[in-house]
Amino acid sequence: MVSHEKRARDKAQKIASSPAGGRTKGEGGFPETPAEITMECVYPDVDAGVHPAKRLAGETISVWIDIYKEGHDVLSAVLLHRNQGEILWTETPLVLFNNDRWTAAWTLEAAGLHEFTFEAWVEAFDTWRRDTERKRAAGQPIDSELREGLEMLRAAAKRLPAGSTDLQQLKAWQAQANTELKNGQMDAPVLLTDPVAELMRLYPDRSCATRMQPPRRIMADRDRAGFGAWYEMFPRSAGTDPHRSATLRECEARLPEIQRMGFDVLYFPPIHPIGHTHRKGRNNSLRCEPGEPGSPYAIGSELGGHDAVEPSLGTLEDFDGLVAAAREHGLEIALDFALNCSPDHPYVREHPEWFFHRPDGTIKYAENPPKRYEDIYPLNFTGPAWRSLWEEMARVIRFWAAHGVRIFRVDNPHTKPFAFWRWLIRTIQAEDPGIIFLSEAFTRPKVMKYLAKVGFTQSYTYFTWRNTKTELTEYLVELTQSGCREYFRPNFFTNTPDILPPILQSGGRAAFLSRCALAATLSPNYGIYSGFELCENHAIPGTEEYQDSEKYQFKVWDWDRPGNIKDFIARINQIRRENAALQEFKSLRFFWAGNDQILWYCKNTSDRDNVLLIAVNLDPDNVQESEVELPLDHLGLRDDQPLRIHELLHDWRAEWWGRRAGVRLDPGDAWILRLV
Repeated sequence: MVSHEKRARDKAQKIASSPAGGRTKGEGGFPETPAEITMECVYPDVDAGVHPAKRLAGETISVWIDIYKEGHDVLSAVLLHRNQGEILWTETPLVLFNNDRWTAAWTLEAAGLHEFTFEAWVEAFDTWRRDTERKRAAGQPIDSELREGLEMLRAAAKRLPAGSTDLQQLKAWQAQANTELKNGQMDAPVLLTDPVAELMRLYPDRSCATRMQPPRRIMADRDRAGFGAWYEMFPRSAGTDPHRSATLRECEARLPEIQRMGFDVLYFPPIHPIGHTHRKGRNNSLRCEPGEPGSPYAIGSELGGHDAVEPSLGTLEDFDGLVAAAREHGLEIALDFALNCSPDHPYVREHPEWFFHRPDGTIKYAENPPKRYEDIYPLNFTGPAWRSLWEEMARVIRFWAAHGVRIFRVDNPHTKPFAFWRWLIRTIQAEDPGIIFLSEAFTRPKVMKYLAKVGFTQSYTYFTWRNTKTELTEYLVELTQSGCREYFRPNFFTNTPDILPPILQSGGRAAFLSRCALAATLSPNYGIYSGFELCENHAIPGTEEYQDSEKYQFKVWDWDRPGNIKDFIARINQIRRENAALQEFKSLRFFWAGNDQILWYCKNTSDRDNVLLIAVNLDPDNVQESEVELPLDHLGLRDDQPLRIHELLHDWRAEWWGRRAGVRLDPGDAWILRLV
């Protein structure tokens, strides 16, 4: 019998981190072993291990790999995994699934970076036993083979711990096998029994094992990275006086309402001192009238820079109080990390080497020709002083993290070096893996995705401009079913301070309803910019810019004005919290609907304990009807089984039979149908 102590040790065996043979080439270009085992088709994998895949802490992750070699040898293989930085690997046996594909699973118990690899070897004893059994069954002599098996036992004895019960058992079997050979007993030799094979499998010869290189990595983020509803607002617009900034203390009065609407994250644009030089005026005017506050993105004045609070908002102590009050209302505060500097920023005086300079020595302001932003100096992240600048940016993140901020929305990250973001995010998350970075980058698709690869926890997307059934379906299929789903975690913002999309400008209240329903049910992470709940849609003609934008002036809002959709948002967010299917992304599947204005899709948990069928009217002007396909095959249901449904937005119940049903939706309306 195999000892219980050995079984317990092997269940979570720790092995040294030195690489096994195989892939590495030795002297003369020869492999370290001629018996290399092929390993390919790893999952999950992002660019052959260059970048980590993304998952959530606490998630059980399934991995697989194709493992095979020439000939007919029996193979064994294990998954090796550890938290990055650990010396020892934890070992989990791989199971042969089919067609040379091996699989295993383990739980990412803590947030942070994890790495995994695979190791495989030839099971010489199992191979010998299989072939010997075949010869015996065919009536062929096996005395020579039994002597060969006995030699394998003797070799294994050298690998067993001295004095162990396993070694004692092995030696007893050796003695029994010797006796059987001397007596010519070939009928039921002990060497071919299951207990011997089991023990030999526990102590394999792995000296010529092949290990996959390089290891793959997985970033396990905390829960908020995977699911959350974001509410963005300018804190200076939380008051009742249009001639002055609201304070952070006044912002606290808005917390109960934001909580009632069901949001998880309260996100502020920059709250730092605003510069005076070339300050922008109302509607982005180059002329700033007396009393106009300027853009909060022109950061820095004689009152401080990125680690200070704009005095009209209050003090750092006021900010700490707001963070604490938000926490009591179930809200996390997210801050904008905008790497812009006003000409008045302390960095300009203290560290001119961090900026771009003209031939005459003056500092360059920001440009996107022909646009000129004379109220902003861009930082030079690749200049001679790049190391000290990078360190300062990390210090700023640490500063706000010490004040309770663990979520940062990063402004225009695509204009800064990828290498900087890779370094910064890895550095910060090595210290606190719970820090979340959201990439605001409405840029080229490959750039947007690469920012996610280098470390951004979440990413803005093109959802804001995807309106038709074809556009939405194609884009969501790309996000959920292509390779980018392993590293690109989308956050569907319906609007931003910079973007009032055409559908909201022209579609009225119905467009706000449908866009909210789409964002909140298609993606686990979504966000709105304040005013959305009021259906605010006044744009500067011919642009996506808000008329009288909060970016350049104080504003006072009537948060209860007629036509608002606050109750709808609250109900949607409640449904999201109560249905786990809406808290994950990859299960999304679209199904046939006979009307191009009806989007029809399904989301479900992996165990199908929670299944939702969702229909949204994409037409903001007209009632739309359609026949829709009931995804019985997808759900593993028979044709003669009824679909008992509970519609969650309007609270009605029905029983559907067959493979099709009818849908009728008012402009902007949606059905969220839970199978019961």
